[in-house]
Amino acid sequence: MKKMTLMIGLLVSSMGVAEAATSYQISKEWTFSHSGSGYLSEIPAFDAMTNTLWVAGVKGVDVLNAATGSLVQHIDTSSFGNINSVSISNGMAAFAIENSARTQPGIVQLYNTTTRSLASGTNTFTVGALPDMLTFTPDGSKILVANEGTPDVYGTRKGSTVPRVFNPAANDPVGSVTIIDVTKRSVAATATLSGVPTSGSHIRNNTGMDYEPEYIAVSADGSKAYVTLQEANAIGILDMNTNSFTQVVGLGAKDFSLPGNSIDPLNNGSVNFISANVKGLYMPDGIATYNVAGKDYLVTANEGDFREDDGDRSNASSLGATGDLANIRVSNTDSSAGDLYAAGARSFSIRNADGSLVYDSGDILDKEAFARGIYDDARSRDKGVEPEGVDLFTLGGRTIAAIGLERTLKGAVALFDITDPTKVSFIDMIVSDGDKAPEGLVAFEKAGQIFLAFSNESSNTTSLFKVSAVPEPGSAAMLGMGLLSLAMLRRRQK
Repeated sequence: MKKMTLMIGLLVSSMGVAEAATSYQISKEWTFSHSGSGYLSEIPAFDAMTNTLWVAGVKGVDVLNAATGSLVQHIDTSSFGNINSVSISNGMAAFAIENSARTQPGIVQLYNTTTRSLASGTNTFTVGALPDMLTFTPDGSKILVANEGTPDVYGTRKGSTVPRVFNPAANDPVGSVTIIDVTKRSVAATATLSGVPTSGSHIRNNTGMDYEPEYIAVSADGSKAYVTLQEANAIGILDMNTNSFTQVVGLGAKDFSLPGNSIDPLNNGSVNFISANVKGLYMPDGIATYNVAGKDYLVTANEGDFREDDGDRSNASSLGATGDLANIRVSNTDSSAGDLYAAGARSFSIRNADGSLVYDSGDILDKEAFARGIYDDARSRDKGVEPEGVDLFTLGGRTIAAIGLERTLKGAVALFDITDPTKVSFIDMIVSDGDKAPEGLVAFEKAGQIFLAFSNESSNTTSLFKVSAVPEPGSAAMLGMGLLSLAMLRRRQK
């Protein structure tokens, strides 16, 4: 019996080595170039029932054959307004469309993915102003809509204090999340954020606008939704049982002077990563969730963002900064002389469900882009590579995070193994010729294969990649020897 236990232990050990030594093969399947007046590829969604990719692009949706990349149909939505997002579940596509007067309520429309026409029954719902993103809950029973509610004119500066403080906007649509009951085909609730308890630190609530929901991720059990409030540097926690927000969590700041957090703060034609006396507000755009050992984790792409009119942005030189830091753009509602806060963390992070930080990728994204010759120094004083989108997939028993980088010289998506949120490892960076500025990305499984699609705003393209796990030869051999030895031992014991 001791012999058998030892052999099983050796076998498990060899399996662990094999798992750790897995490499990945990444290949481009196709690229589609979108066209049409006003169309700009932004957000892809996959429909398993028809094997199609639906790509939202301002004036409509291009439906693509996922196998070939050919255009199946263009759906023109321009008569309703600009489309910002698409999500698909159980053969139903949901479109988020803003009003032509964007401070007025927008709509969500439902389409049948087989007929590619409006779904039968109630198919149009009035939601909040500027619906920027939407998603189905994992069971497909609800649709959550992030109504950004951006004002046309922001609040004016109050006094002359430093950091700056802005008055509320005179006409600021309420930022909210609309919850649509798919079964009943009705709006179940609209969750708002005014008066919600806060925690954490560095919540930006003095910028001349209210909370603006940006992106939503729902826990696997459907009980909680996590909503990025990008410009506020916060995440709202939405209780799906009560359809109300319970907490707004400030995400704090990242210290770029610490080892492993270096940045290039100067757009001077050469790249030089330094430990800078600057902090970065995380300000995530995309967010995803996953569960490890019964515990939920949040994965965020820490892009950073200022007001549309850049009224909350200043050059650091206006606060006395000199040398390498003179030109970096900072938040003037958070910064003062010698205490500078930039927008974005130039990274992705993993957090507990309460918002506490578990992992941050430090300076990996900027440096890996530089190593591949695609780092854009023109963006150094802003937010570096600007991680914007994130999606997760499972391959070979490992959980992989795909992080889309909006500001590189070529389309780029970084892959990380996040199976253990405390032991994250960089896998590779996809660099896609002909693509630039991935806005949205989606991973999906088809016929036992994993695919990753991303839509690129600057190049107006969508590309599809296949990602495969390839065990290292030595690891596979060890695993095979372990299995053979175990079989031989069992035969001898009979």
